[in-house]
Amino acid sequence: MYRSLLLLLFCNFSLLAIFGQQYNTVSDVSTKVFYIGEDEKEYEKLVRNYNVLLFTVCENNMEKAFDNWSVLLKDIEDFSVKSNVDLKGVKFWMNVFWDKNGTIDYIVFYPKPNSKNMNYDLIKSMLASFVKSYQSPLKHATKFSHYGSAAFPIISRSVWLARKSRIFGMIDY
Repeated sequence: MYRSLLLLLFCNFSLLAIFGQQYNTVSDVSTKVFYIGEDEKEYEKLVRNYNVLLFTVCENNMEKAFDNWSVLLKDIEDFSVKSNVDLKGVKFWMNVFWDKNGTIDYIVFYPKPNSKNMNYDLIKSMLASFVKSYQSPLKHATKFSHYGSAAFPIISRSVWLARKSRIFGMIDY
């Protein structure tokens, strides 16, 4: 009798724990950063709603699009240093969704198999903080997105040239 009662209580508490959990979905407005595959329906909706590409926003100029992508990645890297998150050796696929005004609405990412092994929830948290403060110089009549790859540290000539052009206006696309 005692054993049956104990087993019944254990099962009840287990079921409460399983069904009582609240899952954080992207529909929750506060979720700005999530993993590819975490909420496929919401991700597909983002892809449909942000269907203008970074390449289009950059006037179909591949160099300009690459420079803007590289500068974004360098800004993420700089922010990670300030946040004490070591990205050296980290590689992931990333889809960034921008609002018309150049702020980032969402970042969706997934680590590559050859990436450094670490706690990616830490990166997720760091990116969520980054999204709150980041302002891109790009603006467009509609929302836009870019799907790309990231590998840290960022070593790109275009990063330095693009940053120089921001300050001195030296590059003419």
